Amino acid sequence: MRVHRVVEGPGDGPVVVFSNSIGSDHRMWEPQVAPLVERGYRVVRYDTRGHGASPVPDGPYELSDLGADVVALLDDLGVEQAHLVGLSLGGMTGMWLGIHAPERLRSLTLCCTSAKLGPPEMWADRARLVRAEGTAVIAEAGVGRWVTPAYAQAHPDQVAFLRRMMEDCPDEGYAACCGVIERMALLADLPKISLPTLVIAGADDPATPPDPHGTLIAEGVPGARLEVVASAAHLGSYEQPEEFTRLILRHITEGAQ
Repeated sequence: MRVHRVVEGPGDGPVVVFSNSIGSDHRMWEPQVAPLVERGYRVVRYDTRGHGASPVPDGPYELSDLGADVVALLDDLGVEQAHLVGLSLGGMTGMWLGIHAPERLRSLTLCCTSAKLGPPEMWADRARLVRAEGTAVIAEAGVGRWVTPAYAQAHPDQVAFLRRMMEDCPDEGYAACCGVIERMALLADLPKISLPTLVIAGADDPATPPDPHGTLIAEGVPGARLEVVASAAHLGSYEQPEEFTRLILRHITEGAQ
């Protein structure tokens, strides 16, 4: 599938691909673009299938579909290898690639994500709700997980922007990606990942808290490192962009050349 993409930065720079969370689109990574472009990186942001401006095929989707979309994106751009930075569903896609297509990646940065995120019935119920009533019905609660109450109080305009982003997410795309998470089970395969891997967790993330989710990934991937960022909920890269960007840059420049 040809996913929607936005490419910025020098054409000959090392490529960094950013993969979005469920319910968002490539704009969630806006705070990371300028700092990486200034360092000479070619930044590729894309909308996961069913999200943003990407096609919305009927479900079900599988994690292998999302991973294959990234491989097709790299092929389409003529990129042999890229650094992959993914948050939540994007991190799950990154882990799948690290297991099944490691030759296409130079490093993994896994943000606010999980290798097994249950209970499965919660995701099945949410998919049914969204198919019946639309993403608007879950947007308020969703953004409540994305940012901390303190951030929401201090930045109402940004919270409104994030809420609109989730409300605009296609209903079927969101629901089908709920199914991806419902069926995802990557824990047993984490030891197969041999790429330089950084796990970043938000200390106040109610969806994928550092313990157990970040800890299990860092312990499962050989040589992986876990960093926990204070005052960050699930969309930590947006709420605490300076610290997330600093950690991402350090990983891809120092540990993953």
